[in-house]
Amino acid sequence: MTRMVTSLSALILSTILLVAGNAFLMTLLGVRLGLEAIDPATIGRVLVCYSIGFVVGTLTVGRVIERVGHIRAFAVFSALAAVAALLYPMAVSMTFWAILRALSGLAMAGVLLVIESWFSSRATNANRGTLFAVYQIVFFISVAGGQLIINLGDPAAFQLYTVAGILLALSLVPLSLTKMEAPHIEQVERLSIFKLLQEATTGVAGTFICGVLIGSFYALGPVYATLIGLDVAQTSLFMAIAIIAAMLLAWPMGIVCDRFDRRRVLFTVSVAAGVAAMAAAFIGVDLPLALITAVGLFTGLSAALYPIAVAIANDRMPQSRIVAASATLLLSYGLGSVLGPLVMGELIGLVGPMGLFLGSAGFLGLLALVTAYYIITTEDIPVDEQEHFVTTMPEAMPVLAEMDPRNEDFHASSVEVEQEEEEPPKKTGTDN
Repeated sequence: MTRMVTSLSALILSTILLVAGNAFLMTLLGVRLGLEAIDPATIGRVLVCYSIGFVVGTLTVGRVIERVGHIRAFAVFSALAAVAALLYPMAVSMTFWAILRALSGLAMAGVLLVIESWFSSRATNANRGTLFAVYQIVFFISVAGGQLIINLGDPAAFQLYTVAGILLALSLVPLSLTKMEAPHIEQVERLSIFKLLQEATTGVAGTFICGVLIGSFYALGPVYATLIGLDVAQTSLFMAIAIIAAMLLAWPMGIVCDRFDRRRVLFTVSVAAGVAAMAAAFIGVDLPLALITAVGLFTGLSAALYPIAVAIANDRMPQSRIVAASATLLLSYGLGSVLGPLVMGELIGLVGPMGLFLGSAGFLGLLALVTAYYIITTEDIPVDEQEHFVTTMPEAMPVLAEMDPRNEDFHASSVEVEQEEEEPPKKTGTDN
């Protein structure tokens, strides 16, 4: 494993710089808008433009990379992300910032596609599970670490935006100097979201609601922290702890999902996350330890909804359709991340900071009801016939789904393709 990580050091370093810079900028903008006393509904409409740009990017940037190549595309998209970061202090205009957020989302979709394609190209049938895990750990740690950079300066001054721009620009250096051969990007087919809804309703519902919750928290969590009176250092720690909680809960969730029916696990996690959200809404800043515990449980359980929902859908897919289904589930998550900040921003404007968690509890209750309905009305898949659970993160591009250890159709270009075995008959039955 050490040798593998060393061989990917340039790729990992570029990922750390890129993801930390982007995560830091996201928190910085939320804090800055909160300090400017901008209406929360307006903040939601501005910050959601990042998700819109990212979703558009997932559908379009692959063609750009195919046309100009990986290194050039990475340089272009990284430069756009860095320039956008440097332009924010030029004018605190909501229209201007909305355009920059959309540009940032599009650019991040491009650079992540390049990075994840490189990771996927280095995977073999023997190491892809480890490589899959290494990438996700690097990603989560970078996001959490990026939250702390805001402590280096004043969010109202221009210097922090310069730091974000420098980090995004520096991500160019390691990959530009790499000798690794550029991978080939194959366009990932998607299943129709309506067809997937018919075959795995709770899977689509789970990824969509996860997008609503996580998209809202990433965008409006710093705004919530500012509104309840946390200072900049406390806000950065608040966000970092919430993100680390999502990473730490992934392992026990995997154990539970391999031992129990996954729709019942999804129902239980939805209810537990809803209870944590209600607790966070009413505890308040006077009990900081209780508040951060409730928020950590909320974010950790909410983030777990995505891999559980993906596992539910994959249990009902033949091996040949797992990658296509995963790409559609990522799109479902992206659509949720567009809706979430819009709804939660309005709720914060109506009822105050607690609106972020009250709204989240409402969506979790809806998911619990949908899941309960299909548990009652449709047949379960026996636990011993479920696919092995794999922790997956939604902040990824469809190409990463090819590396998923559950994808038995994966064949690395660097290894000799083994003789394909006859595909075993797949479980049937609608999830619904």
